[in-house]
Amino acid sequence: MKRSLNQRVLVAFAATVVGAACGMLAGYLLGAALTLRLAEDRLSQFATRIMAEGDASSAEARGVLGAMRASPYPFCSNADIFYLRSQIFKEEVLSDVGRIRDGKIVCTATLGRLEQPFELPEPEFSQPDGSRVYGNLAPFQIRKWAVVSLQLGDGYVIFYAHDQEEAGPFAERYTITVIDGSGRPFSWSEGALSQTTEDGGIRTRNGQGRRGESLYATRCSARYFNCVTAYISIPGALRADQGHFLAYIVLGGLSGALFGFAFSHIYRRSRSMEQQLSRAIRRDRLRVVYQPIVNLASGEIVGAEALSRWTDEEGFAVGPDIFVKIAEERGFVGEITRLVVRHVLRDFAVTLRAHADFRISINVAAADLGDPRFLPMLEQSLDQAGVLAASVAIEITESSTALHQVAMEAIRHLRRLGHHVHIDDFGTGYSSLSYLHDLSVDAIKIDQSFTRAIGTQAVTVSILPQILAMAEALNLQVIVEGIETSQQAGYFFGRAKSILGQGWLFGRPVPPEEFLPLLAASKQLRPQGSIEQAATYFAEGI
Repeated sequence: MKRSLNQRVLVAFAATVVGAACGMLAGYLLGAALTLRLAEDRLSQFATRIMAEGDASSAEARGVLGAMRASPYPFCSNADIFYLRSQIFKEEVLSDVGRIRDGKIVCTATLGRLEQPFELPEPEFSQPDGSRVYGNLAPFQIRKWAVVSLQLGDGYVIFYAHDQEEAGPFAERYTITVIDGSGRPFSWSEGALSQTTEDGGIRTRNGQGRRGESLYATRCSARYFNCVTAYISIPGALRADQGHFLAYIVLGGLSGALFGFAFSHIYRRSRSMEQQLSRAIRRDRLRVVYQPIVNLASGEIVGAEALSRWTDEEGFAVGPDIFVKIAEERGFVGEITRLVVRHVLRDFAVTLRAHADFRISINVAAADLGDPRFLPMLEQSLDQAGVLAASVAIEITESSTALHQVAMEAIRHLRRLGHHVHIDDFGTGYSSLSYLHDLSVDAIKIDQSFTRAIGTQAVTVSILPQILAMAEALNLQVIVEGIETSQQAGYFFGRAKSILGQGWLFGRPVPPEEFLPLLAASKQLRPQGSIEQAATYFAEGI
């Protein structure tokens, strides 16, 4: 017991640790993806803002240059210089303006008239509108700030660009790329303009994405000749939003740990159930109960369905839909079938020999149809009990018939032995008219989902007349499952061919010691009349 407990603790601990590790990895991947997605959105917004500011600066510069051309004062006169100063003081992004003659700066708004006119170097490039761009003109250089000069006609304006790459609020940086008159791109880098040849065009057209270990977003002006590319390294993006990133990792780890712990519990429970079920079968601890099947025309009990029940070692009732599935998945469902056959013959051998018109139905799993041991076991068990094959009906679920060839061969063999074969849960999706004809069964059991639809507007209720007509055409007995009300039973009452019914209206599954007295009373009294009378009879009998 102690070893088992230690093993359970070890499994739970290992599953929790593995789950936490997987959860952290999933959280890391998800967090990284979402964080980088947010970084891309921020880059796009950042580039759009810088581009808008650039458009505003370009518009401001060209507005000042236009005003300079309209000056009424003599070239570089005191009045003209005062006029230039009045223009620069009204603007936010321009640091100086001045006039040029014969390729030399003659006067500026801030320095006045130069004693030694400054000869301009060759421009870095010219733009399509005829303006010329200069970088870092010596008279205007302040510390390490980058300077951009724009000349149009005999006037020029000065921008202080501070640093060529300005950090955004999340460590984003950006570069400005301009297009000269011949279409060549130049980017501002290291305090100077240089021709861009290595970026694959990502700086000269709108777009965003990943390049190497960086994210980028480029926005180009619709009015002027420049683009802005914002960028950030992927590690930088993760560090910039590390709070959310770490939260995803922690949350993923916690979720994974909880999942691992829950999985270990479910797995342990499943394994425990499998082992308990196997022990219960070996020790004959499964119970078999019997639910009456009645003739709806007379109310007489004509049969019973054998149903297996199991209570696990902890005292919990486990439904057959659970433990039969476990047995099917683990490959020992045939042991349950053999146990049910033993119980049926132990409980009803005498009754079956005495009443040829009474029949017990046994459910057979799909795996049994393909098991070469099943049919010999059934035949030998019946011979030893002295029970005719006709007294034991075999119920095969409709889903089992999906194994068409296997089902056909098994059904033929069963019917040759004398068994009645029923298709259980009919209407759940597999059978067709031709398919039923090929299978050559004796009866169909209409699934209780159709019974529940009686008296409602459900689509399934409209299918019932077609099923009944099909059964009549193929001369098949009809057994209706799940009858719980007189209205449901009355729907089938008075049909041309007698229909059998099964459900809580006529009795719940009970052990053999309760069922046998009810059967004896039914055979003696043979109640006739309405469904209500028959239902009352069985309810009182049980």
